[in-house]
Amino acid sequence: MLYDIRQTTSYSYQVPVRVVRQVLRMTPVDRAGHQHVIANMLDIEPEAAELERGLDFFGNGITWLTIDHPHDHLQITTRSRVEVTSTPLPDPIATPNVDEVRTACLDQPDLGPDAAVHGLFPSRGVPIDSDITDWSATSFRGDRPVLEAGLELMHRIKDEFVYQPGATIVTTAPHEAFAARTGVCQDFAQVMIAGLRGLGLPARYVSGYLRTIPPEGQPRLEGADATHAWVEIWCGPEAGWIGLDPTNAIPVGDDHIILAVGRDYADVSPVDGVIVSSGDHLLAVGVDVVPVTR
Repeated sequence: MLYDIRQTTSYSYQVPVRVVRQVLRMTPVDRAGHQHVIANMLDIEPEAAELERGLDFFGNGITWLTIDHPHDHLQITTRSRVEVTSTPLPDPIATPNVDEVRTACLDQPDLGPDAAVHGLFPSRGVPIDSDITDWSATSFRGDRPVLEAGLELMHRIKDEFVYQPGATIVTTAPHEAFAARTGVCQDFAQVMIAGLRGLGLPARYVSGYLRTIPPEGQPRLEGADATHAWVEIWCGPEAGWIGLDPTNAIPVGDDHIILAVGRDYADVSPVDGVIVSSGDHLLAVGVDVVPVTR
């Protein structure tokens, strides 16, 4: 699949901002075996005094920007053309069992960006919670294939939680969304990650996009026209990281475009940093994901 993606993030400030120093994670990058970025453009209004682009530890596209003069608005627009190639899902029954994965993730010598160990321990946004662990454990018998168990947990979240925009905010903790059984894709992803890590299984957070227009005859996926979030579960050294989307109860395929990968939302926040000002602000985000006919 070939996509044209446009994301616009706009801030309107009640009081002019004197200085902004921001870190942006709004630029998709190549991901081996899944996506190739053909072109990308980034527009900042007002013009930045300093602008530097690079990659973080996890290989995410990062932009550091500084605006050092007073301004009452900030608009960040990114445009990308991305080619996505879906990878066939491994046979869930053929993946290692849960106990084998628990052991294997600790035996890996690699400490690079894709190492299983980075998804194993509690993080700022996803602490271990005993209630979530106990609830998840019913799917993860020790001798059960890990991907089969992960798919079941994904479906349980879809079946038992209510997708309700506005019910949570960006700082809602996983245990709060779990107790309410409601939230949005960020909440569902972090609940699933908390459950997996509580069971000693590596899991990581992925932010990205869903296609805006569904294939003919198929329902529109929840989370389109906005940034989306899902989970990757480590299924052993051969299968590696497998993407699962608990919001829609589907494995990740060519409907999903990866923006950033990390331990939780804090690692992939699209805009992060410091402003020097006072007063309130308004935030507006618009996303278009349009399939391109070849």
